[in-house]
Amino acid sequence: MTAIGRRILASVVALAAIAVAGTAWYIRGPGPMAFADGPKVALADYRSADPTGVPVSLAQASLVERGEYLARAADCMVCHTSQGGKEYTGGFPFKLPFGTLYSTNITPDKDTGIGNYSDQDFLNAMHRGIRRDGQRLYPAMPYTSYTYMSDADALAIKAYLFSLPPVRAQTPENTLAFPFNQRWGMAFWSVLFNADTRFAPNTAQSPDWNRGAYIAEALAHCGDCHTPRNLAFAIDNRKKFGGALTAGWRAYNISSDKDAGVGAWSNDDLVSYLSIGRAPGHGTASGPMGEAVDHSFSKIAPEDIRALVVYLRTVPAIASNDPATLAPPAPVSHKDGGGTSDALGKMVFEGSCVSCHGWSGESGISPLATLTGARAVNDPSATNVAQIVISGNKRHTPPGALSMPSFGSTHSDTEIAAVANYVTARFGSKGSQITAQDVTDLRKQTSQ
Repeated sequence: MTAIGRRILASVVALAAIAVAGTAWYIRGPGPMAFADGPKVALADYRSADPTGVPVSLAQASLVERGEYLARAADCMVCHTSQGGKEYTGGFPFKLPFGTLYSTNITPDKDTGIGNYSDQDFLNAMHRGIRRDGQRLYPAMPYTSYTYMSDADALAIKAYLFSLPPVRAQTPENTLAFPFNQRWGMAFWSVLFNADTRFAPNTAQSPDWNRGAYIAEALAHCGDCHTPRNLAFAIDNRKKFGGALTAGWRAYNISSDKDAGVGAWSNDDLVSYLSIGRAPGHGTASGPMGEAVDHSFSKIAPEDIRALVVYLRTVPAIASNDPATLAPPAPVSHKDGGGTSDALGKMVFEGSCVSCHGWSGESGISPLATLTGARAVNDPSATNVAQIVISGNKRHTPPGALSMPSFGSTHSDTEIAAVANYVTARFGSKGSQITAQDVTDLRKQTSQ
């Protein structure tokens, strides 16, 4: 090859490399905290209050106690416990379009759990998505968020898990179709979408902001549910907290957008919703969010909830098709107000729902049953309305509170679709047109 030919070939290779790198950079997108201006520093170089670890009230707690707090904040138990199973023994099903993935046993059992994991093994799983045997984890395990967790916090969680009684519980076999059952492919995915870096405080932001960012991004992994995903199933932070469909439920927009997001909510509203799963005029948390409140956010110290709110306030507004206009209470008489022309929905509501929710949508029994102001009933997709009819509301906050029962086994898909359409038309700003087939499809996506 001539010198000119070699130069041309080198130029082509260089251009190809630049194109590949540029494409990879674009596909990866920005990091979860890239929206905030200001210099980031290593944790060791940060001179304000340490944003990692546990709140001051637990500063003198034992390693295991600190680990328990962090495990609750990271919501580990919910995903690693099957319905009716023992805590942390795995078997929770993630129903995907290409099969079902089951969570693993993370008790210290040495045969079926993580009892043989060294500290480094545990860090590899938490930060890099790599099991002790070298196999890759799927991103149902939110290691792309946990990668921002400090080593000390990850190992405190390990200490807590290892303090639990070991339980022998074999994880069911995944049923993923080819090629999704090839774990080795996750190595390439992780190169693109796992930063494999620890939390770096932003010195231009307040200590509360940094603490809130650490809770939201490294522990509670809010983006895993509330941020849309790209074609590679990675979080798309260009639409950060803009809302997404998760496990058959809509995780609504929680950006600072005043219409579709939470920008118009007061601080007290946000604190209340996160702490107890309810805020006046904003409805009640259900589905995965209800579980997150009961098992995670309600266990977090008030100062940490307030820090999380500080952080949420700064997330850029993302416009979305989430419900923006919330309807006022419906008339108190069943003869007045909206509804569908199909009498079936009204009949089902009258027979199964009105005793708790009332004809106006403002419950006289419990504020948890009030429909007025809820995003779900104002959502013309009716996704969450149908899901809560199917699955019920397994809420336990506050203790002794009434819980929405499941009607999935007693009502047909046609009846559930009809009552969902009736509810959105009567209590929402725009009636839905969900079908029986839509309900059938939603059942298939529900994890429990």
